[in-house]
Amino acid sequence: MSALLEISGLEAGYGASQVLFGLDLSVEEGEVATLLGRNGMGKTTTVRTLFGLLPLRAGTIRWRGEVVNGFSPQRVAHLGIALVPEGRQVFPNLTVAENLVAFAVKRGGAAWDLAKVLDFFPQLRERSSQLAGRLSGGEQQMLAIGRALMTNPALLVVDEATEGLAPLVREEVWRCFEALRAGGQALLLIDKHVERLVALADRHTIVERGRAVWAGGSEALRSDRSLWHRWLGV
Repeated sequence: MSALLEISGLEAGYGASQVLFGLDLSVEEGEVATLLGRNGMGKTTTVRTLFGLLPLRAGTIRWRGEVVNGFSPQRVAHLGIALVPEGRQVFPNLTVAENLVAFAVKRGGAAWDLAKVLDFFPQLRERSSQLAGRLSGGEQQMLAIGRALMTNPALLVVDEATEGLAPLVREEVWRCFEALRAGGQALLLIDKHVERLVALADRHTIVERGRAVWAGGSEALRSDRSLWHRWLGV
C-alpha cells in the first residue's frame, strides 16, 4: 500500500493554549486506521487542523506526497478527504435526499450517487422525502455518513460516529464501516469502542496530551491490554 495521508510533527492549538505537540499519523491506501485516546487528548484538534479549520503551528500534512499545509476546508474536500463530524451536523430543514444531493461530487470512476447511498442505507430510502431534523439520532448518523460518501472520497474521516447511539443502532453503524472496508474505502476512525476498532481496523495511533504515544497493528494492541488501561482508560 502507498500513503494517502501523512501527518508529521503536527503542532496546533487555540490561542495561547497548545494542544498538539509533534503528532505523527498516517493512513495508507485502502487502510482502516484509528486515532485513539481519552477525552481532551487532541483527537478532534487533529481533525480540525487536517481540514483547515484550525491553523497548524508546525509540522507537515501531505496528501499523496503533496504538502497541503494551510489548505482551506474547501480545498481539503476537493482533494478527496471527507469528514463525518462529531454531532452529525445534518441540515435539519432539508429533506434526506436534499442533504445527500447537496454534497454530491463526481470524480473519475465515482462509485457513490444518490441511488447507491439509499441502497446502502435502506432506512434513509424510506425517509428520503422527510426533513432531516425529524430523523432519529441513528438515522441522522447514517445520513451524515451517506452525505460524506456522496463526495466520493478517497479517505473518509469519522469522528465519534457511535457516540450516544443505542446498542442496536450502534451495531448498524459498525456494519456500515465493515462494508466500506470490504469495498476498499480508506477510513480514519475516532471512537471510544476499542474492542470494535481492534476487530475492524488495520492500524492504530494512540494520542496522549497531544502526542502520539503508541502506534501499531491490531494484533499488537489486542494482545497488550496494559496499553488500554494506561492510555485509554479501558
